[in-house]
Amino acid sequence: MSRVQSIERAFAVLGALADGPIGVTEVAERVALPKSTVARLLGSLVREGAVEQVPGDTRYRLGPRMTALAVPGGSIVSVARPFLEALAGDVGEAIGLSVADGRDVRYVDQVSVAHEVQVRDWTGTRAPMHTVSSGLVFLAHLPESTLDAFLARPLEALTSHTVTDPAALQERLLVVRRDGFAWVRDEFADGISSVAAPISDPWGGVLAAVHVHGPSYRFPAAGREDEVARRVVVTAGRIAQRLRRAGQGG
Repeated sequence: MSRVQSIERAFAVLGALADGPIGVTEVAERVALPKSTVARLLGSLVREGAVEQVPGDTRYRLGPRMTALAVPGGSIVSVARPFLEALAGDVGEAIGLSVADGRDVRYVDQVSVAHEVQVRDWTGTRAPMHTVSSGLVFLAHLPESTLDAFLARPLEALTSHTVTDPAALQERLLVVRRDGFAWVRDEFADGISSVAAPISDPWGGVLAAVHVHGPSYRFPAAGREDEVARRVVVTAGRIAQRLRRAGQGG
């Protein structure tokens, strides 16, 4: 098979998945290719993050790298941007948007605010999932087998506060799943705290995450932790709703 033909077939498979999760057999029927060929293509696309399996299911859907680039009605960045700007105005700290990228999160947008002391713009950079609030959000919603595989590999300590013990991290993720948000303090870098919430898709997965981060000496302000977390959760929910309406043509 030529490289051009492989690319054409990969795009055909991605197009078949554009309307929602389907299994290998249905993909093969839609693109008129043998199941064995489609299975190989899906495997390659999964490794690249362009496609993923629905947690606990045999069906496939577009993965985080594709949803970060485009959704019906525009890119996820352009859809989320007004909501991120509104949240930045409400909480007075930098707001970020991230997607899963292997064992890391990749920051795809940031809205900064005017402060004498600011955190840097992390857009375009990556961070180990277990060290940042958005990463904990992704980990909390992984299928059990996928999470076990993640925790089976050594976890790097970026600061003295980074949680690297698998059992402790699993307990923490139970709380994140229950509460709908995750806090980290000085775990990715000394002096930076953040809170994140998931942007969910209609099938129970996580498309992306919204987070607020700022210098630990002022963020979160005393007594405002719950309020800030609630605002992040609400913003993530509004973005998810807007993406669903875009997908329905509304």
